[in-house]
Amino acid sequence: MSFIRFLQYRVLKRLFDLLFSLFLIIFLIPLFFIIGILIRVNSKGDIIYSQKRIGKNNKTFACYKFRTMHPQAKYLLKKILQNNHILKKEFENTRKITNDPRITNIGKFLRFTSLDELPQIFNVLKGEMSFIGPRPIVKSEIKKYGNNFEKAFSVKPGISGIWQVSGRNKLSYKKRIELDIIYSENISFLLDIKIFIKTIYIILFPNDKGAF
Repeated sequence: MSFIRFLQYRVLKRLFDLLFSLFLIIFLIPLFFIIGILIRVNSKGDIIYSQKRIGKNNKTFACYKFRTMHPQAKYLLKKILQNNHILKKEFENTRKITNDPRITNIGKFLRFTSLDELPQIFNVLKGEMSFIGPRPIVKSEIKKYGNNFEKAFSVKPGISGIWQVSGRNKLSYKKRIELDIIYSENISFLLDIKIFIKTIYIILFPNDKGAF
């Protein structure tokens, strides 16, 4: 992609992110309230969970999600990793745990449908994220990318991306990194549109797509 086309791509993508995020926030206000009530009824704690994530060019920002875990999640994780070597190995490889006991009942539904990530629309509005891009990571994950970190995060992280529509947590972390690099090296409107369409399909038909 030439420099001029790259600038055009960045400007138009930001314009789309801005307008579409504003539309979604207004359109989804009732859904935000319903999910918030369900979270509060299901368990004590905040409705929105904020975590420091690494974005474009190693910049740190607060990434928003609907809370899907019990308030004592950090304590439970430490206990799980100390007592179960199999789950510890799984967590080290994917940063996820299948049938995670830390997740609330409503949290399981929100993760299965990916509705827990709706608050990230506000990250898109703020310009910290895009609708399409590599998933933002926590600081401890940088070392997993090694020399590929700068290349993978030369673009804004996204709510959805190649990893999310290609199996997500069923894939190894190594494969996730490979997909992030493929995206950063091949950014284009056509690729973003393909990922966006596949994302809609997965949201409508989430069964067995690797979201947990």
